[in-house]
Amino acid sequence: MNIFADFEGRVKKAVEAILPAGEDVDLSRVTVEPPRDPAHGDLATNAAMVLAKGLKTKPRDLAERIADALKADPDIETIGIAGPGFINLSLKPGFWIDHLATLLGAGSGYGRGPATGRKLNVEYVSANPTGPMHVGHCRGAVVGDVIARLLAFAGNDVTKEYYINDAGEQVNVLARSAYLRYREALGEEIGEIPAGLYPGDYLKPVGEALAKEFGDMLLGQSEEEWLPVVRDRAIDAMMAMIRSDLKGLGVEHDLFFSERTLHAGNGGKIAEAISDLTDRGFVYKGTLPPPKGQVPEDWEDREQVLLRSTDVGDDQDRPLVKSNGAYTYFAADVAYFRDKFERGFSEMIYVLGADHGGYVKRLEAVAKAVSGGSAVADCVLCQLVKLYRDGEPVKMSKRSGDFVTLAEVVEEVGRDPVRFMMLYRKSDAPLDFDFKKVTEQSKDNPVFYVQYAHARAAAVFRQAEEAGIAVPDFAGIESESLSGLTDVGEVGLIRKLAEFPRLIQQAADAKEPHRLAFYLNDLAAAFHAQYNRGKDLPDLRFVNRDDPMISVARLGLVKAVAIVLAIGLDLIGADAPEEMR
Repeated sequence: MNIFADFEGRVKKAVEAILPAGEDVDLSRVTVEPPRDPAHGDLATNAAMVLAKGLKTKPRDLAERIADALKADPDIETIGIAGPGFINLSLKPGFWIDHLATLLGAGSGYGRGPATGRKLNVEYVSANPTGPMHVGHCRGAVVGDVIARLLAFAGNDVTKEYYINDAGEQVNVLARSAYLRYREALGEEIGEIPAGLYPGDYLKPVGEALAKEFGDMLLGQSEEEWLPVVRDRAIDAMMAMIRSDLKGLGVEHDLFFSERTLHAGNGGKIAEAISDLTDRGFVYKGTLPPPKGQVPEDWEDREQVLLRSTDVGDDQDRPLVKSNGAYTYFAADVAYFRDKFERGFSEMIYVLGADHGGYVKRLEAVAKAVSGGSAVADCVLCQLVKLYRDGEPVKMSKRSGDFVTLAEVVEEVGRDPVRFMMLYRKSDAPLDFDFKKVTEQSKDNPVFYVQYAHARAAAVFRQAEEAGIAVPDFAGIESESLSGLTDVGEVGLIRKLAEFPRLIQQAADAKEPHRLAFYLNDLAAAFHAQYNRGKDLPDLRFVNRDDPMISVARLGLVKAVAIVLAIGLDLIGADAPEEMR
């Protein structure tokens, strides 16, 4: 169904057909893609440009030979050579009609890739369980979720994972904050929340639950006694809140992995990972150079247990064990990657905030060290989201005290606008989110524009029913019934639909879900434009009472548009409405 992959194969066969006996060339760089200017044709290939040097010939001369070999292809109408040797192909009208019939037959499976056998892990969000999700987590949550959906639709076995950072000092601070709310729930006047603790009202229910469960029993205990008890209850409460917030956004993970399990049994999994890497020559005792720039006053030139990560592409070797014998956060990262690798994953995708850019090289190095190069770490960085209301920045939240929560954003504008707009910029570019703009009903609001296109397609079928036109089962329609689609706008829509399988594969491979959002907006624009042409030219209307045959063909095209819009919206995690209010 991917016509670009199909014709890439045809071009490569044409090249092989013209090679002298015994000549062997690398065809991996040969591509077929849409030409930049649609006037140049339907497809363009770089074959002559990338192969000429290896074959010791001029690109244009090679292009002419390849073009001659392609003339026998029954689906190609014209072949042109542009510039120094690009080959442009125009396909016969019947090809597009046949492809539309194939699309209708595939239905909701259109664009789905065959099983690859690849087992992939996508880890995203992984926020510290110290409070509600805020808008800063929102973009990574959507980007990670849609990357996982795209990869699965492209044919991969995907696990969506959340890493619970439930070890370390952050969760101890959470426990002390919850303990303060526990004392408050028992009637104690706690005054202003001390600096360093979490001040949000979201911890009041945790304190009340502790008071209900334990009464005043914890008051008589030392911190060493009450802290682990309060910490466990607080983490559970925060994770329940986080799961609820994510569910409201349409994000559900397959697995929640606890960092503490890596430390269990006296650092069992971490110790195992370090031992394995030691046996393989990746761990040694040594010192690190001082940090670049201003050296902290407390910096010491001391011997530590280090990972020889510079041997596998990192900027510097990384400490695994502190001078006091405690494991570093990085050591847990190493053990966590090893755990994923032992679970059979060949690619670990990490969706990280832009402030974690320094983690990229170290995670890539960990992947090489742990797996011996048989697994990879792929990091996707998400830039910040700035909230606006009528152009004015939004900063504060009643619920949290110092940030806007994800739940508040979803409650105000809805899940679909949030998810779609979080993808409407490349993830490594900053994103401005204006509450007013994402809820207005206009073509300037992409999510409304795309959903309205699907609703408009549904309305066309209601019009056909009212006109008494019998609508066939499009899943089994023959090409002949669609052959009346000859208008330039109709054929243009089919061409746009034919780009979808390639778009899915490219967006999945590049981990760039914004490509899907952009494509859906372009498809919606093409559909709306063709609909509006029918207002000016009645002969182009999708429903024509006087010509049931052309109406059926055009309804097939509308059905195809609705299918692709529905698939794309589902991958984004948004609804495909039949009607718009």
